[in-house]
Amino acid sequence: MRTIFTRLAVMALVLMFVLSACGGQPAATEEAASGEPFVFGILLVGPYNDNGWSQAHYEAGKYVEEKLGATMLYLDKVNPADRPGTTPDQLAEELVAQGAKLIIFNSDDMKDASTTFAKANPDVKVIMASGDQVWPDGKAYEEIPNLMNIMGRMEYGKMMGGCAAALASETGKIGYLGPLINDETRRLAASAYLGAKYCYEKAGNDPASLEFKVTWIGFWFNIPGVTLDPVQVSNDFYTTDYDVVISGIDNPVNLGEAAKLKAEGKAVSGVAYDYVAACTAAPDVCLGVPYFNWGPEYVKAISSAQDGSWQSTFLWVGPDWANINNLDTSAVGFEKGPALAADDAAVLDEFIAELAGGLNLWTGPVNLQDGTAYLADGEVASDQQVWYLPQLLEGMEGLSASE
Repeated sequence: MRTIFTRLAVMALVLMFVLSACGGQPAATEEAASGEPFVFGILLVGPYNDNGWSQAHYEAGKYVEEKLGATMLYLDKVNPADRPGTTPDQLAEELVAQGAKLIIFNSDDMKDASTTFAKANPDVKVIMASGDQVWPDGKAYEEIPNLMNIMGRMEYGKMMGGCAAALASETGKIGYLGPLINDETRRLAASAYLGAKYCYEKAGNDPASLEFKVTWIGFWFNIPGVTLDPVQVSNDFYTTDYDVVISGIDNPVNLGEAAKLKAEGKAVSGVAYDYVAACTAAPDVCLGVPYFNWGPEYVKAISSAQDGSWQSTFLWVGPDWANINNLDTSAVGFEKGPALAADDAAVLDEFIAELAGGLNLWTGPVNLQDGTAYLADGEVASDQQVWYLPQLLEGMEGLSASE
């Protein structure tokens, strides 16, 4: 009798455990059982095929579909010029109405909208590409359980781009085509300058003689009548002896202008940005492209939303130094362009190896543009000092804040 009661007790405990497990099972498992694919949405600030920032996100979404069997919905050209009278959070609601259970906001200017949407939709997961809302050490930390920040440490990629530019320049004058001015764009322009300065000296030049000028157009890409024309800005650089222009905007229009001038006999080149294949815009003048590879981190995040392991977190992800161009592992890479001379490519490889070995160009002495000491001699910048860089750096020409 005791044996029978024991067996019944064990069976009862097992049944309670199973029922408990089923009751607490994440919705994603139920979806998997139903055979329905997980649906996620992406809001793209520019065209999905811009050969730059938005295309990098769009193709990351296709990567997620391939790896997880999920389904992507997307809306592109999510900006005030192309969609006047609408906000990103309103458009995110449209994607949710179509079945999306996770939304990616892909532009820094969507940060407030992503916060508004996440708070209004606690059952929908949100990825803010860039942004610092859930960074515990950030300036405006908030507990938003359904929101995650993801950003690549493009500072490394920009250093590589700056290095390539400095090695290729014959005039010692580098132009930087900047978008709007904020923390992100300041630190990336400054990182390009630090890489350029380091490699200019590495090539045997006086780093103090390097000219590095930033011109901001006012947005991530050209909006006629609103921003400066990036084609004209590129031309202004190239026709005033800035023989290399680095793009910091969402598409490689600098390469098109360089190609036109090269056809006229001018020795110019450029560095693209954002998208691994951006050099295809004008290969003969492209020194290379520092690019974001969002796919691997998006797979991890969306997988966690599916299996119930999601955590609100801030991710600032660096390159895979074992192979910065491994598209399955590296969040940031650098693809050399056909215009980069073999000797310069070899020096760039040495520089990348130094970065992989621990070289940190955000080490003092570093002064801000107005001469204020920012990092003392030997002081290594904290993540906060890099992320929230308040000005451009000493030695850079251009505005540090909007007028």
